[in-house]
Amino acid sequence: MLLSNDHQQGSDLVFGANGARSHRTMTGDQESAGSSIPPHPLGIKPLGNKYFSSGNDARDSLKGPLRTLPDEMLMQLLEYLDQRSLRILGSTCRFLFANCNYDDLWKSIFLSESKLQRESSFEWRGSWRATVLDLSPERQAQVDCSDVFSDVLHRPFVCSHISLTPYASNIPAANEIHRLGNLSYEEFAEKWSNKPFILTDCIKAWPAYQSWNLEVLAELYSDVSFRAEAVDWTFRTYAQYMANQADESPLYLFDRKFAEKMELRVGQSEGQDLAYWNPECFGSDLFELLGAERPAHRWLITGPERSGSTFHKDPNATSAWNAVLKGQKYWIMCPGSISVPGVFVSEDSSEVTSPLSIAEWLLEFHFEARRTPGFKEGICRAGEILHVPSGWWHLVVNLEAGIALTQNFVPKSHLADVLSFLRDRPEQVSGFDKSVTDPYSLFADRLKEVYPDLLDDGLKQLADRQKKRRWDMVVGGDDTRQGEGSSPKKATGFSFGFGFGDEDDEIP
Repeated sequence: MLLSNDHQQGSDLVFGANGARSHRTMTGDQESAGSSIPPHPLGIKPLGNKYFSSGNDARDSLKGPLRTLPDEMLMQLLEYLDQRSLRILGSTCRFLFANCNYDDLWKSIFLSESKLQRESSFEWRGSWRATVLDLSPERQAQVDCSDVFSDVLHRPFVCSHISLTPYASNIPAANEIHRLGNLSYEEFAEKWSNKPFILTDCIKAWPAYQSWNLEVLAELYSDVSFRAEAVDWTFRTYAQYMANQADESPLYLFDRKFAEKMELRVGQSEGQDLAYWNPECFGSDLFELLGAERPAHRWLITGPERSGSTFHKDPNATSAWNAVLKGQKYWIMCPGSISVPGVFVSEDSSEVTSPLSIAEWLLEFHFEARRTPGFKEGICRAGEILHVPSGWWHLVVNLEAGIALTQNFVPKSHLADVLSFLRDRPEQVSGFDKSVTDPYSLFADRLKEVYPDLLDDGLKQLADRQKKRRWDMVVGGDDTRQGEGSSPKKATGFSFGFGFGDEDDEIP
């Protein structure tokens, strides 16, 4: 249960991630992050404020079966209503008006029944409800809901307005992601392929870094449609959304066909008329042997403050780099052998559940994760590039609106991890075209043609791991690690993919 600023103290009732209420001392991060939260625009207050109020409780106006439903069940019921039913029900009393105006309900309506879902360019009105109903600000009903007390309605508002600065500040020295000027491939292969790091001088010669910003993209590609999670919008529409939204989890533009759409030239090394090129320090990307049959591997990323990705591992055991062209991103990450607070993995590692938005995870679990050995944190700023090792859990959030480029790759040092994943977890392999029925055999055959010794070495590593695993089972252990540096506890590997449709269904 939450209390508004008027009643919050250092030790309060708080609303847990599972909906339960408990008594817990607030951390310094929570106190400073919450101190900037404005009043709810409808006047809605946390449930805890009800016990300090001498006035009316709008919930008392409910009649019949609805009055018996907890707020959580009422919201689930409202999810089944169409837009006409929501508007009619919301006109009956203040409590239902507040609930029927909950913008996530209208986001679902936009995605499921609104004619705008089939359009790539339209006028964004500042919220999902106003956009679906095409309501200008002066036509939006202003109803005083100051006697509505609900954590279900107030909690998402809190999460959409918390300050991210406290969570990205005062990073313990032991947690800091290493920052380097640049690396040679030899240094990367020998010392750094299993570690996250940030390079500060690697991409500043890229024309994309030197010339791109949000205004330039909006001018040059205003009418070009890009994939933003479940929608395909023109950059013009997405720019309107970025500038005027208050979503708890903002839409993240993540487009894998951006180079073709923007008619960009991308090279393996520095050359004329290229928008950018692959950093030399990471060496050869072995998935390049697949040519046109390789899985999706590069993306343009654009998003407002608070947009990002919850904890996941990159697909197919690949490594990745993420280059920030504008803005800055906060990263928190750990090896795959470590259990991430608030993240639950199925026994066969095929499914991961993180029932929290990024903001709510920060509120609930950041304090614990920061004090867990093995976690690494850092801020990647404009002109810098971050390395994500194969098999590492990572969460990333934009501290401000920004642009980035990311690419997955297979370095020689992690070939065995990728071969193992493709061979032993075929049901989790992702990003390949449907015509590729056996990615493992395809990759192994291409390796045999070009790098036979490298393939032999990778297969030998797999055989050695299998022998080690059998021995661990005999003596009572269970080492299922995918990569080097894992502890002898069961790893919780997971290949992460966003189910956003046929076009861009895999996002690292």
